[in-house]
Amino acid sequence: MTSAKFITFEGIDGAGKSTHIGYVAALLRSRGLGVVTTREPGGTDLGEALRELVLHQKMHLETEAMLMFASRREHLAQVIEPALTRGDWVISDRFTDATFAYQGGGRKLALEKLDVLEQWVHPHLQPDLTLLFDVPLEVARARLDATRELDRFEQEKVTFFADTRAEYLRRAAQFPARFRIIDSTRSIADIQTSLEQILGAL
Repeated sequence: MTSAKFITFEGIDGAGKSTHIGYVAALLRSRGLGVVTTREPGGTDLGEALRELVLHQKMHLETEAMLMFASRREHLAQVIEPALTRGDWVISDRFTDATFAYQGGGRKLALEKLDVLEQWVHPHLQPDLTLLFDVPLEVARARLDATRELDRFEQEKVTFFADTRAEYLRRAAQFPARFRIIDSTRSIADIQTSLEQILGAL
């Protein structure tokens, strides 16, 4: 491995994380770094096909979790690991913390089962930095675009997102060395200032 870094963006739907991915990528490129931006589920042709299934097709909870990790295995093999080996920095819109939050916290799949899948799919790789964009539930729900069709996660009840957010915060407390919690109720300019400081330290 080179000095490349793996950065993940996390947060419940409507937390505002996607707004800042392009900014962080541009900031890193301005410093002469090679940057790859990607997303989960997705990131590869197979991953994007699986994304459509996961977001729009009803299925058993364990099937859903295993499809997330199947997409992730392909994502790692085709995109993330090759980029890091080249020396590029990788920015991913969601990674395994999202599976713990949504399938574990929100859907109540036993976390021990997710632990097993994580150890199978990427036992030796974790993000160098995870940016968790956090907002109160009512703010997140208000931000969802009512003009488009919501996927089956976005259509979930408030209790689902409360449990998803709680699991995200539990993960952040469990892994404080890599998590940074971003108060996403602040202005875009204030958040970008915080991101610059965090990236500077990295």
